[in-house]
Amino acid sequence: MSRMKLDFDDGVALLKFNHPEVMNAVGSEMLADFREAVEEIKLNAGNVRCVLLTGEGRGFCAGANLQDDSSSNKPKEAGSSLRGGYHPLLFELRGLEMPIVTAVNGAAAGVGMSFALMGDLVCASKQAFFLQAFARIGLVPDGGSTFMLPRLIGWGRAVELSMLAERLPAEKAMEWGLINRLYDDNESLMVGAKEIAQKLAKGPKSLALIRKAYWSTWQNSYEQQLDLEAQLQNEAGRTSDFKEGVGAFLEKRDAEFTGQ
Repeated sequence: MSRMKLDFDDGVALLKFNHPEVMNAVGSEMLADFREAVEEIKLNAGNVRCVLLTGEGRGFCAGANLQDDSSSNKPKEAGSSLRGGYHPLLFELRGLEMPIVTAVNGAAAGVGMSFALMGDLVCASKQAFFLQAFARIGLVPDGGSTFMLPRLIGWGRAVELSMLAERLPAEKAMEWGLINRLYDDNESLMVGAKEIAQKLAKGPKSLALIRKAYWSTWQNSYEQQLDLEAQLQNEAGRTSDFKEGVGAFLEKRDAEFTGQ
């Protein structure tokens, strides 16, 4: 993999977009490397319990690499490239059985913004900004942004971002509830995001089930969600982490979860 970096450290898979010369814009090679990296993370799931996604250099991800796309020999149907390339990757990210933390260290534009919002916890530095850039080139938002944004920040703000295609600074994104943690600079961002990822990596197996519950709530009725909670609670109650958590509570000590 040349367009994505993947390192494993203390239960955390540190995944980086790695094409800083174009602000980590996504071309066909990066997309393929991203999917390969996710597969490798899944293969190491016994030792990895959290993913931290960020960008190399000054940007997080500047969206699709239009120069790369224009020079390829693939069909020019934009929707086909979404269905065949981006959608399977997004489904894989949604289905990961571990938390995802995103550390937005600069521009998160177009589909790069969509990847940023795949984080269960979204961290950003004050140098970061978000941009629904699609209208600038005559396209519609993709990468799931028309699904995520109205649910995260409301209909009016989502439409405003998409139609006006204006930058949303990280501080304003924090006010709107789009991100969870805001840091002064990229150095403190990575320190803070790694601390969060390591904390999650030491958490119980139920974190994966919590993630599943919240992804499901956007499509379930109230009755369906209550039933899902009961199903997931049964699953969580059968884990050794649950036994450890109860034992630690009764013994007034910190729990030592194993993710089992």
